[in-house]
Amino acid sequence: MTTPFVEVIDADTLQERVAQLGDEIAADYADDPPVIVGVLHGSLIFMADLVRHLQPEIETEFLSLTRFGDEGRVNIALDTSTPLQDRHVLIVEDIVDTGLTLTSLLRILATREPASLATVALLDKAPRRIVDVPIEYRGFEVGDEFLLGYGLDWEGRYRNLRSIWAVLDLQHLKSFPDSLATEVFEPGPDRLAP
Repeated sequence: MTTPFVEVIDADTLQERVAQLGDEIAADYADDPPVIVGVLHGSLIFMADLVRHLQPEIETEFLSLTRFGDEGRVNIALDTSTPLQDRHVLIVEDIVDTGLTLTSLLRILATREPASLATVALLDKAPRRIVDVPIEYRGFEVGDEFLLGYGLDWEGRYRNLRSIWAVLDLQHLKSFPDSLATEVFEPGPDRLAP
């Protein structure tokens, strides 16, 4: 029997790429630090690691999106408190797949007249793209697998894994929700994310 999970990006590789992205962003915005806007909840861990590689003058913000209706319209449920007009804005996404949500978000934020608007995405599911959307800073291009860890979750679980895992058997995960934890966490009372 094959394993229902496989680690696709280990913790060291993640940290190395995040540092590279941070260096690129810091160089590009050296003269005018941006407002870093994380899209909750998936971007939280990636953003926390990313901003540690940026200049101290940056500002950080978060927003949360809701999708509703048959056409999947996107609205902002939790908004930024920092005015974005005439500021460089860098959106931090955990993953971009179809591009529909990011396109809607870019359209909404453009109405606030920022000096510039760019995106950094940890993961790009390019094979699932429906609309072409710019991603100025890309961590990794991935396939169509269901991914967990480093901010990505299943029903609120597994965001805290330090690496990224592909779920090869989603039915197994649904039937045995603790099975990935059993595989990757150390046994014992003080289990910590690997």
